[in-house]
Amino acid sequence: MPDTPYTHGHAESVLRSHRWRTATNSAAYLLPHLQPGHELLDIGCGPGTLTCDLADRVAPGTVVGMDSAAEVVAAATAEAAERGTTNVTFDTGDVYALPFADDRFDIVHAHQVLQHLTDPVTALRELRRVVRPDGIVAVRDSDYAAMTWAPDEPRLERWLDLYHQVTERNGAEADAGRYLKGWARAAGFAEVEVGSSTWTFASTEDRAWWGALWADRVEGADSALARQAIEYGLATAGELTELAAGWRSWADADDGVFAVVHFEVLARG
Repeated sequence: MPDTPYTHGHAESVLRSHRWRTATNSAAYLLPHLQPGHELLDIGCGPGTLTCDLADRVAPGTVVGMDSAAEVVAAATAEAAERGTTNVTFDTGDVYALPFADDRFDIVHAHQVLQHLTDPVTALRELRRVVRPDGIVAVRDSDYAAMTWAPDEPRLERWLDLYHQVTERNGAEADAGRYLKGWARAAGFAEVEVGSSTWTFASTEDRAWWGALWADRVEGADSALARQAIEYGLATAGELTELAAGWRSWADADDGVFAVVHFEVLARG
């Protein structure tokens, strides 16, 4: 979906993160509003785990999952086939020009998408166009500046600063979560309901997974973040290796905790 260089890209580490996402851990705020028979559009579907979960919730209604990358759509299609989820289809598409008629869907959902766009308000207007007048546009984005962790780790502080620098260079907004309400109002929605929730990584297993994930993102050969940081002159390969070591050190700390803050919006009208 993104129209800008995607800070995460579609490296395997990113897909690994997206496969971890479920309706329960990433869309709990939306679940009470889903009904059997709903028609749902999932923007930025990634490898399809969350999309398939949503499809299960609205069956016998149908779900369309869209992503900008053909290889990701192929992975999502394979995920649905493996699960036996038959009420979902996947395709590539442009969030600014969706190939659907006005008022097509009961629910339009976008998880961690708006933070990667140069014009999130225009994207929200397009989501509003394809949702029915009594439908819901549900968007959830993290807020990087609000993330917090322990123990103190200067290399993670540098990682956070670098992430903001790269996303700013891309014309995107790493702290999108806090702006969702304003963006939705600017897009013309009459009613904007706002909430928040967190992902918390504290157990040994969770720290190992989250720390390894980000270590791969900051120094991996196929990492868009690493590539862009070097191309933009914001970091050297040596520094990125050190930042990855910082993530592994945090993960190894028995008292390590990390909280990812998300804002969530249900927009109507």
